[in-house]
Amino acid sequence: MSIYWSVLTVLLLLGITAPTALAFGFAGASAARSRVAPLSWLGRSYIAVVRGVPDIAFFLFFVIALDQMIEWTRHKIKCPDWDEPIRQGNDFVVCQAAKMPLGDAPQWVHESYGFAIAVFTFAIVFGAFAANVLFGAMRAVPKAQLETAESYGMSPRQTFWRILVPQMWVFALPGLSNLWMVLIKATPLLFLLGIEDIVYWARELGGTKTARFTDYPHGDWRMWYFLALLVFYLMFTKVSEVVLGRIMARLTRGQATSAGEAQRKAT
Repeated sequence: MSIYWSVLTVLLLLGITAPTALAFGFAGASAARSRVAPLSWLGRSYIAVVRGVPDIAFFLFFVIALDQMIEWTRHKIKCPDWDEPIRQGNDFVVCQAAKMPLGDAPQWVHESYGFAIAVFTFAIVFGAFAANVLFGAMRAVPKAQLETAESYGMSPRQTFWRILVPQMWVFALPGLSNLWMVLIKATPLLFLLGIEDIVYWARELGGTKTARFTDYPHGDWRMWYFLALLVFYLMFTKVSEVVLGRIMARLTRGQATSAGEAQRKAT
């Protein structure tokens, strides 16, 4: 049953990470096009730095750094009388009350904490790519429409939410759909974060001798388990293509784009 639960773990990760990363991306793109210079620099730096770091390096470094930052903050609050150094060579030592999660916490708390850290890391990484896509989509909306809205008396805020945002999605969806496919393929990175995902259980159940199951000897079945993973991911991406294609057809209806023109000619 563990491998079936791991499939739900992957689907839950996608279901939470996708909107969270989109929110990060929207915030980053909005900041990048801001007229306030520090805010624009912050948005552009977020897009450039996170996109420029390899995903694996970011996942391996950021998760450890974030976990230690949380424990360091709790340590300063809960153990102010601690007189030993926190950094002891390669070890990071904090008081027991500052541990995240606590050592006597139930297993589901440990798993939930690791999953939350993984979701946050995924959201930051793919949020930077989404920000780059949305920033380009915002710039693709005809500037004349924005100027017309302002000439009719709309404020910059009204122009942004009523004119720019509704129209940018048709330009952003191709890039976001590719990003969604990359996110699906990136879910095996959960294995690097210590999450018992579908790849972990495929290797664990398919191996001839594993750390967990020593009383059920069998041959090397990893090829069949990973073949099942291949079919799973191919079917998932195919369903995603169909859904995204219908969303794209819906958004381009009546729009002054090549896809909208093709719909008009077909009609």
